[in-house]
Amino acid sequence: MQAFRAALLSFADDGSARYEEDGLLVVGPDPSGRKVVRAAGAYGALADRFPGVSVTHLPGRILAPGFIDLHVHFPQTDVIGSPAEGLLPWLENYTFPHEARFADHAYAQGVAQVFLDELARNGVTTALTFCTSHPQSVDALMEASERRGLRMIAGKVLQDRHSPDGVRDETEQSLVDTEALIRRWHGRDRLGYAITPRFAPSCSEAQLRGAGELAARYGDTWIQSHVAENKDEIRWARELFPASRSYLSVYRDFGLMRERAIYAHCIHFDDEDRALMRDTGSAAAVSPTSNLFLGSGFFDYEGALRVGFKFGLASDVGGGTSFSPFHTMLAAYCVGREGQTKPGLSLRPQHLWWQHTAGAAQALGLEGVVGNLVAGCEADFLVLDPKATPLLARKVQHARDLDELLFSLIVLGDDRVVQEVYADGARVHARA
Repeated sequence: MQAFRAALLSFADDGSARYEEDGLLVVGPDPSGRKVVRAAGAYGALADRFPGVSVTHLPGRILAPGFIDLHVHFPQTDVIGSPAEGLLPWLENYTFPHEARFADHAYAQGVAQVFLDELARNGVTTALTFCTSHPQSVDALMEASERRGLRMIAGKVLQDRHSPDGVRDETEQSLVDTEALIRRWHGRDRLGYAITPRFAPSCSEAQLRGAGELAARYGDTWIQSHVAENKDEIRWARELFPASRSYLSVYRDFGLMRERAIYAHCIHFDDEDRALMRDTGSAAAVSPTSNLFLGSGFFDYEGALRVGFKFGLASDVGGGTSFSPFHTMLAAYCVGREGQTKPGLSLRPQHLWWQHTAGAAQALGLEGVVGNLVAGCEADFLVLDPKATPLLARKVQHARDLDELLFSLIVLGDDRVVQEVYADGARVHARA
């Protein structure tokens, strides 16, 4: 076993944060050999229970759960920062041409390494990620994630229509490939598979039907897609699927809404859509930097909280503009505040942080597994330096409470705050 002494951040079931100024985190193997949190809390209350365990003292540092990114595109690592007039031109001019390169397994392997390095540098220890329509893109990411001991969930994109050569797949073969990838990777070590229709307009009815059948056959897999991101996209979806009540309902109609189904964006919803999310146990991956960058709109936090469906935060790189959870949390705060097109509200810093950790774990159906520092959780955690920059150091010394401390980190923090990253109890990143 190993133990760490520093300030300690964790989360209660109601989403509020718990903070110990002088905390102790004890990590050790469970019966299966996986590294988990054995104890976490006040140093004074726990130290005597572990007399023989060596303690690493980290004065001035904060121990925090590893961040969870609920929606990110690993093949778009090099697309980040590409200008466009909107979602559909951005896909046509940048994304699809770049994703076509992932037919080359060696190329996919190289990008996978860069992608995982960026996640680690920014403190992300679990991600739900799109690959491309090429099965080898999934293999490349899963192989690299397994070597690093990461909890990674990913899937081959399904897109058999309205897509250019190089990324468009063939209906029957795409479903055969998906099932083969599920059998190869789902549940292997810390890896999971997500059935991944790109978005409804890119999939034929036969492909969506087949995806729904796979989701029913493999009920502990995840499902991921996009919905209600852009008004032009919504009009297109309604033209293609006139029998469905709404764009979101298309996925319900093909058996693709259930627990462990994560839909990115979910901006242009009515209350029937919100109730459908709630009643099926599906969750939204809120992607604020992407929505601002592409001019898509603003996620309605008031509506989500009022109706009561699950959600968490996502970078959505490469439409998103940063791998940093700090940048994403700040953008989410600004999106919540916007009150011209929807009701505005101020999200508490504790709640913003929860959306990127324990709340995201809840959305994934992994509550108590990742995203928190409580007994039994897998040992994915961060060592944060709240004085990593001169301005941040000046700001945090005046923090009067936990919300002010966390908000200072959200507004002024970036990858420099992330001093060390541990995944499955092993250090996978240390800031130079």
